[in-house]
Amino acid sequence: MTHRGSRVLHVGSLSRVEGEGALSLHVHDGTVTDARLEIYEPPRFFEAFLRGRSYTEPPDITARVCGICPVAYQMSACAAIEDACGVTVDPVIRDLRRLLYCGEWIESQALHIYLLHAPDFLGRPSAIDLARTHRAEVERGLRLKKAGNSLMELLGGRAVHPINVRLGGFHRAPTRTELRSLTEELKRALDDAWETVRWVAGFEFPDASVEADLLALTEPDTYAIEGGTPTVLRTDGTNTSFPVRNFTAHVTETHVAHSTALHSRLDGRLHLTGSLARFSISGRLLSPVALEAAVAAGLGDPREGTVCRNPYRSILVRAVETVYAVAEALRIIDGYEPPAHPYTEVPPVAGVGHGATEAPRGLLYHRYELDADGIVKSALLVPPTAQNQGAIEDDLRRLAQQAIGEHDPDDDELTALCERAIRNHDPCISCSTHFLDLTVVRTSDTTAGGCDA
Repeated sequence: MTHRGSRVLHVGSLSRVEGEGALSLHVHDGTVTDARLEIYEPPRFFEAFLRGRSYTEPPDITARVCGICPVAYQMSACAAIEDACGVTVDPVIRDLRRLLYCGEWIESQALHIYLLHAPDFLGRPSAIDLARTHRAEVERGLRLKKAGNSLMELLGGRAVHPINVRLGGFHRAPTRTELRSLTEELKRALDDAWETVRWVAGFEFPDASVEADLLALTEPDTYAIEGGTPTVLRTDGTNTSFPVRNFTAHVTETHVAHSTALHSRLDGRLHLTGSLARFSISGRLLSPVALEAAVAAGLGDPREGTVCRNPYRSILVRAVETVYAVAEALRIIDGYEPPAHPYTEVPPVAGVGHGATEAPRGLLYHRYELDADGIVKSALLVPPTAQNQGAIEDDLRRLAQQAIGEHDPDDDELTALCERAIRNHDPCISCSTHFLDLTVVRTSDTTAGGCDA
């Protein structure tokens, strides 16, 4: 049933990681009164079926949470369990983990930029349609993705759900010759990444700002990927940090009546994690080539305090992070010497461990409690998409209100606006394409009918 007055948007496939759901947007007398991500996908119970498993299993099991970002789950699981067992891996192993993670950043960011986000800026309904009008650009994006996949295949054994990762490191470390065989492909990928920056810098970006605190990991001397300290950039410009072990004291998850997915708050406030947060908090620590790319993209120089809160411009930040990841991969490969052993032994210890890494979509936190035999007693996974849902709802509410106040768009236009607003945050690959089923029910104090809240 549709009346001019109130709108209920249905956003398919948006839950804790990948799933299905709806967005309902209520408008009364021209005012947006409510915006909800209504997740109806049944819970996937990963945390529940990790209980009772061996402590060696979470890296492989949790990788199945996501087919696009399995490395993020593997690395956060390893970090948390190694923390519980009091183990620190060899620096060479940490570099290899960072290299594997670079592969995931490259393939995931390239996929989002070219196949999910760019069509919005170019007025195309899909990536397939975009390929008809921008074939060379789409082919460039696919080359970039392939370069990232090549890294994951060599280090992880395969590009989806890698099988070479284990606690303490890898089942097998690559030889120097094997890694160097990727150099030429990555050099071409760096050129493609630069062309990506130049391409997206020419897009037109609506004015918008995320009114939420930003959360990302930080490390003293590098752009954090495979570990770090959770750091918050408040909306008032102040910064605070806290140890990873205190994550759940600051980031709290709650059930909401309209969703089977948990919502998160950071010290009771909306927060956003991901590319915008990383760049705004740690952009000054990007490599020289990535800093140059940031300036070329029109983002300014992060060393001068540049902060980017415009969600539409997140595509620029992802392009800069792609340059960074490719250059970082080349740096690690150039200095690589194989470790004496591909992994550090991780004997079981009774205790609780915490780990967090930077998935392409943002900070991913794991916590595990182990008994003395290494059996998992409890597990907690807090993915970035779940953390971002509140901020996404707030974005939708404000953007819809702005559009309604300016020219009262029809249903199709409002649908496109809300789809685009969600894709700005890259909540999930399967969640980011054409998934909105819009039902409009407009109400006012002088019209009959209504919409249940």
